[in-house]
Order: sequence, then C-alpha cells, then structure tokens
Amino acid sequence: MSVSNTERLSSVGTMPASEKGGSSPLHQKILIIDDDVDLCDLLAESLRRQGFLVVAVHDGITGLERALSNEFALIVLDLMLPGLDGSEVLKRLRSRSNVPVIILTAKGEANDRIVGLESGADDYLAKPFYPRELAARMQAVLRRAIFDESHREADRIQVGDVEVNTGARTARRRNRLIDLTSVEFDLLVLFLKSPGKVLGREELTKAVLGRELRATDRSIDVHVSNLRGKLGPNLNGSERIKNIRSTGYLYVPLI
Repeated sequence: MSVSNTERLSSVGTMPASEKGGSSPLHQKILIIDDDVDLCDLLAESLRRQGFLVVAVHDGITGLERALSNEFALIVLDLMLPGLDGSEVLKRLRSRSNVPVIILTAKGEANDRIVGLESGADDYLAKPFYPRELAARMQAVLRRAIFDESHREADRIQVGDVEVNTGARTARRRNRLIDLTSVEFDLLVLFLKSPGKVLGREELTKAVLGRELRATDRSIDVHVSNLRGKLGPNLNGSERIKNIRSTGYLYVPLI
C-alpha cells in the first residue's frame, strides 16, 4: 500500500484465532484526522496495541477525501485543522455519509463541542485526554454500531405520525424519510418505545452513548435538541419532545 506524505499507517499484527470475533468492536479500521503528528503517532501506537488498524492524516482536505472512501469503521476528527477546518469536514461528510465520528476539541471550548454535535458527531473528547479514554469512547460507538448491524429485525414502531423501522434503521414522519444520525435514531427508538414516560438524562446517556453521565456533559441534550428539530412539532403544533427540568425528556403522544 502506498502512503502519502500526509498519511501514516499503523497496521495490526496477526491476532490469535481465540482473540478474533465478529461481535467485537476491535480489529476495525479507524481514521484519525489531526495535524498534531506526535499525537497521531501516540494514538496509533496505543490503539494498535488494542487491536485497531489506524490511518492518520494531517489536514482537512485529505481527511475528508479519506473519510468519504467508505473504508473506515469510525473517524476521529480534530476541529482545528489546516486546509479545511474540522467543522466543515464534518458538515460535508455528514451530507454523504453516516460513518460514526468522534470529535476532538480544546479543553474548555464548550461551544466547539456543541457545534460538532449539532453537525452530526456521535461523541466528543476534550484535549488533553488519555489514549485509553479515547479507546473507550471508540469501543462504545463501535459496539453500538455492531449491535445494530447484528440485530436488524424488521420491527416497526409507530407513535402518531412518526414511524421507525429498526431493521432498516429508517425513520419517517408523515410517510417522509427523516435523515437521522445513528445517535438520533437510537434516541427516537427509545422515545417511541416509551411515549408519555419521562426518560432520565442518565438513562439516555448510558443507553445511547454507552457511558455514565458526567456533571458537565451536555452531549445528550444536544442530540435530543437535534432530534427535536428534525421531527418538528406534533400535528396540533404542540411540543413533541418535552424537557422535564432537572430530570430528562418526555415524548408527548397525541391522544
């Protein structure tokens, strides 16, 4: 395989047969888009030891091109990039692909995280971070994607004018397709399974993002807000997903 000057590849050695498994989130090909070459080398080495195949590129234009190649199970995307910034990379990527994306942001830049999540990122991690923390986030996202792929039963759920097909992972409102990210789709399924019931932020975070809710973590709120915007109000103009203060969210069914 030929590798350009802007790309480095850390490949996985042969794994013992006992360590291989189709249901494992490991042994997946990951793309890291970050202009910090030293950080990419560190992450590639750490992730390689855990069984991932890692490709790293260091500018937004090359990153977007590789991300659209459909060869990666997950993208790790820094928002501060030369050539094309990470936010624009994510927007262009989301217009053509639903590949899972974890964004990297500067510590304390809450607005960057919100913008990234609003643009369709599955999760975020603030720099500096431990490589093992990134690996845990990656595994949670990949585990959910693998679970979805292996449990595609043709199950339809409908509440009012909204219907999901969990087998095809499609959502419709008034029989029109709604373009949802993986996280948004999973949230919608949870809401449609429990209309009229308050679902706590902790419960939603654990079920959809695969981690415990932290005090300053507002990821689930951004994802719910994105979903609410795409669904629009109920047929009678009332709020479809209601925020229950200090608790969580409630999907309001029309009676």
